[in-house]
Amino acid sequence: MKLTITFATCLVLSMVLLSHLTTTGNKLSNSFQNLVRTNINAHLNYLFFHVLLEELLATGFDEESCMSRYHQSSLRKPSPYKPSTNLVSKLRSYEMLHKRCGPGTKAYERATKQLGKNNVINSSGDDCQYVVWAPMFGLGNRILSMVSVFTYALMTDRVMLVDQRNDITDLFCEPFPGTSWLLPSDFPLTNQIDSFNRTHSHCYGTMLKNHAVNSTTRPSYLYIDIFHDSRDHDKRFFCEENQAFIKNVPWLVVKSNLYYAPSLWLIPSFQTKLMKLFPERDTVFHHLSHYLLHPTNEVWGMVTRSYNAYLSRADEVLGLQIRVFSTPSGYFQHVMDQILSCTQREKLLPELASNGSQQVMNITKTPKLKAVLVTSLHPEYSDELKNMFMERPSSTGEIVEVYQPSGERVQQTDKKVHDQKALAEIYLLSLTDKLVTSTRSTFGYVAQGLGGLKPWILYEPRHQKAPDPPCVRAMSMEPCSLKALVSACQAETIKTTPFVKYCEDRITGIKLVDEL
Repeated sequence: MKLTITFATCLVLSMVLLSHLTTTGNKLSNSFQNLVRTNINAHLNYLFFHVLLEELLATGFDEESCMSRYHQSSLRKPSPYKPSTNLVSKLRSYEMLHKRCGPGTKAYERATKQLGKNNVINSSGDDCQYVVWAPMFGLGNRILSMVSVFTYALMTDRVMLVDQRNDITDLFCEPFPGTSWLLPSDFPLTNQIDSFNRTHSHCYGTMLKNHAVNSTTRPSYLYIDIFHDSRDHDKRFFCEENQAFIKNVPWLVVKSNLYYAPSLWLIPSFQTKLMKLFPERDTVFHHLSHYLLHPTNEVWGMVTRSYNAYLSRADEVLGLQIRVFSTPSGYFQHVMDQILSCTQREKLLPELASNGSQQVMNITKTPKLKAVLVTSLHPEYSDELKNMFMERPSSTGEIVEVYQPSGERVQQTDKKVHDQKALAEIYLLSLTDKLVTSTRSTFGYVAQGLGGLKPWILYEPRHQKAPDPPCVRAMSMEPCSLKALVSACQAETIKTTPFVKYCEDRITGIKLVDEL
């Protein structure tokens, strides 16, 4: 509310100042007037984005304890995507639910006492229900699956709790006011979560396969297995009739390596709710990640130091996210050729001036500065780009500066500093103006969703040759669910859902797009 008042006040003052500039224009130089107008517009945009954030985010947090929560807008261009009033209202309702049912409450204590019972009786209509997120695979996979679990929690009025044993507190701040999203260390199933797999007696897909599910028995918990190689029985989680049974189970523990939000849209009752929350169909990850994910001060310090040192002065920033999936991984000339072919064909990077040409710089005009942010396990790609633009001028006269925050050669998931650097690089990529990503890279998917960017996706090379065309523009900023978790029950729904399409970079995957 305070921020809204501040914005309104600044708007009035700005209008007065602009009016004054108009009436006294003949006394001031045109360049000075333009400078003042530019700065006023920039500050209005900055404040406007803050107002949008104020609508999406909850109040009542200590700003200093998590600087990224409200300070992202100082680095990020204002998002053109405004959260719907229905989404804002739903998030406020969820916060109240989480505060009533979260760790430390009587409702949580009562719910944990039910665990282990073979048949749970719902003694009161206001009993709380929960979904526990367990991290799997790399950081990109974890973020995508976490946002998917939260989407499911919103659909089913469950409280989302996250397994904190993998140091999630080193990466993200608490997102919900007055409560915690961390699964308490004394949770009765903590020591069993690691052993949950498809052979477990409470695995829902396995129970279906063994005909161990019936309408008269209500288990206290289920393990939900959602992976790229999910069995047909596991995929039935996304069927309407199966959700009718699952909604009566107090506890769900979910393991996944996918962004499966698109599959939730194919559940008819969920689709109706989701359409109200997200009138722009391709904004699910964008809005929910901005709401849910706030890097810790340690990570945010890495982001701001890199941004201010290497990117803030640029007229335009291009992000290059390079992931090589071949074995062994490393620097390959055909990958470098593909990167150059894509970026120059799409006018994202200028070509080099021809040999022997002598460009004369116009000293009366400052050349445009383009910063290129490269994220890759292998520094050779950025070194090659850096040398190219150091040794020869660009054909357009632009100055191109190349920066790579790190190049660790090997992915080191679950190592604190490595994961913090990786998260910082994801956020840096999301702050770029234009983005090029590698095919089926979850790292890139998270960056594009956070930034509201439709990237150019590098096709996967075949037979050590650069593909032609080298890249394709994404249909939307939404991540791809790399494996379409479509059960037989959804075969007709997907045919009549125009905003769920097959991915550009993965024919077996699906993604959300805005209706064409």
